[in-house]
Amino acid sequence: VQLQASGGGLVQAGGSLRLSCAASGRTDSWYFVGWFRQAPGKEREFVARIGWRSGITDYADFVKGRFTIAKDTAKNTAYLQMNSLKPEDTAIYYCAARLVSSSGYDYWGQGTLVTVSS
Repeated sequence: VQLQASGGGLVQAGGSLRLSCAASGRTDSWYFVGWFRQAPGKEREFVARIGWRSGITDYADFVKGRFTIAKDTAKNTAYLQMNSLKPEDTAIYYCAARLVSSSGYDYWGQGTLVTVSS
């Protein structure tokens, strides 16, 4: 399975971006798809996740009300809609997939850079 993250770019504060995470290969054993981010000089942090079958969502407090995670299982694609972006949202955003049988994330995309200017 390979994950391809896309949709990053440069946006002004208050703007929006939608990230996509497209998967190639089988996804029937997926439990969660998550988005993470890593800002320069900082550790990677959790942003949001969605149950691949259940659709149940979970968000980090710092994105609640601004970001929305979604999925299209027919397209094997997950999305992260990011609104009201802030300069502190600047980071490389990664998508990842966790298998039902796993306790961690098993597959990672290559990351897409989001830069928010003030």
